[in-house]
Amino acid sequence: MSPHDAGLAAVGDVDLTRVPENVRRLDIAVLTGIAAFLGSVSSLREGTPLDAGEVARQVGVVPRHAWIPGHWLDALAGEGLVHADPPRRFHGLRRFRRSELVAVRDGIEEARQALGYPPELTRYLLDSLRHLRGLLRDEVSAQALLFPDGDLATASAAYRANHINRYLNAAAVEVVRRLPETGRVLELGAGTGSLTADLLPVLVGRTREYLFTDLSPFFLESARERFGAYPFLRYERLDFNEELPGTFDLVIAVNAAHNASHTGVLLKRIAGLLAPGGTLLLIETCHEHHQSLTSMPFLLSARPGAARVERHDHRAGTTRTYLTRREWRDGFAAAGLRPVVDLPESGHPLAAYSQHLLVAHLMDRRRT
Repeated sequence: MSPHDAGLAAVGDVDLTRVPENVRRLDIAVLTGIAAFLGSVSSLREGTPLDAGEVARQVGVVPRHAWIPGHWLDALAGEGLVHADPPRRFHGLRRFRRSELVAVRDGIEEARQALGYPPELTRYLLDSLRHLRGLLRDEVSAQALLFPDGDLATASAAYRANHINRYLNAAAVEVVRRLPETGRVLELGAGTGSLTADLLPVLVGRTREYLFTDLSPFFLESARERFGAYPFLRYERLDFNEELPGTFDLVIAVNAAHNASHTGVLLKRIAGLLAPGGTLLLIETCHEHHQSLTSMPFLLSARPGAARVERHDHRAGTTRTYLTRREWRDGFAAAGLRPVVDLPESGHPLAAYSQHLLVAHLMDRRRT
């Protein structure tokens, strides 16, 4: 069975033809909620143009989140919901009828169901929209909304319990099942262990050491409790923007590598620690959907009192979070890695999620 077929088998007997339509529906519902919020707390509905900084001041945004209203306004302008005059001055924010705002909740819930997400996602998105003012003012924590009372159920809804992640995880497991060597495995930014849980049973008897790393002690402690039955696991706090340790046959990063300040540098570091014939396996979002605008920007903002991490790769000088598929593939080549898997393929309905399994092998340096 190919990785793609394994992924489809994990999704099951589901009609995927309407996935693009429902991804779009979820995007517009969330963006409508953001537009309504900005209209209620700023003068953007009026005719006098404002720059993003003026909007942030009207809303009372704390310094570390000051970039977020401008990021939202760019998305709103791209959808024609606000007028944008050069250089980035905004006005004429669209007004919404009450019926349209009531429909936001229905749109989120119906799209959520069609896309295979569990109910926790609806609660999370609606809570995030409800608390936008508090999030921008640091009165509410994005982490507290994503992990209420330390519970991983909401994060699981976003990163595991849905059609696209079932597909990607099963495809990734099939890729790993076919690898000739998985003696030492390193997972970077392992977080909730969304893929780890599916990989570990396949690695029993094949892996001497699996190093599960993350910057947060919260995730490491959760993993110790969850994966205690696997004696070959080790847990280590690691910032992958720094030097990486050891030599590994397989390096994994799930929705984590984009957090590097320079993804090209990260890829070269990974290539430097791969054993001959070693493999890099990434699961990455390759396009920022509007549905993530109430969550991901807050999770990416600097810690209170710290400067926001500057991007030094393709995203330098922008507020982009993610790299495109092409940029990842170019980064692989520059690091001496040969792409071998890129799923789902363009044109497949699942590609509308913009999440991809990207796998590359270390090139034979004797031939380069």
